[in-house]
Amino acid sequence: MGRGRDAVHWKIPPRLEFMTARLPSLVIVGRPNVGKSTLFNRLTGTRRSIVTNEPGITRDRIYGKAEWRGKTLEVVDTGGIIPDEKALIPQEIFRQAQVAIKKAALLVLVVDSQAGLTPLDEELARRLRATGKPFVLAANKVDSPSQEANAAPFHSLGVPVFPITAEHGTGVDDLLDHALAQLPVATPSSSAGAGLPAVELPT
Repeated sequence: MGRGRDAVHWKIPPRLEFMTARLPSLVIVGRPNVGKSTLFNRLTGTRRSIVTNEPGITRDRIYGKAEWRGKTLEVVDTGGIIPDEKALIPQEIFRQAQVAIKKAALLVLVVDSQAGLTPLDEELARRLRATGKPFVLAANKVDSPSQEANAAPFHSLGVPVFPITAEHGTGVDDLLDHALAQLPVATPSSSAGAGLPAVELPT
């Protein structure tokens, strides 16, 4: 009678969420007070993340979007990580960061170039490498070309190193270009990307 053919389930249109590609997630990690929140604000063009000199103030994950060269990324800011600290807040920060790391398409380890390579930077790099996810290193606070040598010690970690000044946007364009080259970035529809702030970089 033909009723069976008319009722085949594969003819039912899929729900909308399965038709929209999930944005690839760029997760910013690092020890306290290295400029992670400043980089997040620079990438997303917002002031949603807290910028302060008090270590560990960004406790939970903060989400935003960055638009660069016509592509869109999800950006996640995490709190300053102290992996072996027993205090309640740092442990919670690390737990929250691990949630974001599991969903990340690319990890950005932010370090303070002026402080040099620290044992905690090395430990965080080791842990990020163990995830099997691609990650790069952003050597922050390179405030002038003469300070680019401060980023040299971080090459020993064996990952791409980008000297940047998150506060002013210097070097962030190279970091984003590399991120897009590494990720299968889905181009969102015009409605999905509408209203997103473009990354502001120095002219």
